Amino acid sequence: MNCFCAIFEPAEGIQMQETPKPVKTNYGLSDQVRSMALNKYVQPAIRAGKTRISVAARDLMDDLRPHGFPDKNWHQICSAIQAEKFLRANGLEIEGVDGPPSKTSSTVVVHYRIAGSGGASFEKTPSGQGVAVGGGETPEEWAHRMTGKLSGLLKEEFAAFGGGEAFLRWVRSEDEEDEA
Repeated sequence: MNCFCAIFEPAEGIQMQETPKPVKTNYGLSDQVRSMALNKYVQPAIRAGKTRISVAARDLMDDLRPHGFPDKNWHQICSAIQAEKFLRANGLEIEGVDGPPSKTSSTVVVHYRIAGSGGASFEKTPSGQGVAVGGGETPEEWAHRMTGKLSGLLKEEFAAFGGGEAFLRWVRSEDEEDEA
């Protein structure tokens, strides 16, 4: 089978157009949402000395649409403004979310408390992790509040072994077998 290949140069005066590169449609949209929420709602509230703020997904969409944000992309808006990345970076805590149980729709309104307004604020440690400090809450109170959420987490597992002491004996017996 013979193959004939030829390379043609465009005629003089004719310009070739480059094939357009595919565009990543959702790349960076969450960052765009977070940036708009920060600039339009969070920073003005902090400057005004407010301790609580509410952000409506519909209002945020109205703000983003002129900047080319895809219409009706409610899931992306709602998840971006409820993400830990957004909360930690801006010292916010979610007090509540109005809307459907999925917490993603045009009717969602997220209610925040600005850290340092009766609660903990966030500071960066040398490792880059956020740590709650200050705001009328001692480190001991913060630790108790955070570990209190774990209370009862292993209750059923301990019961399956006959209680906490039996569980510890079982764990220690595994360690003794490894050493032998």
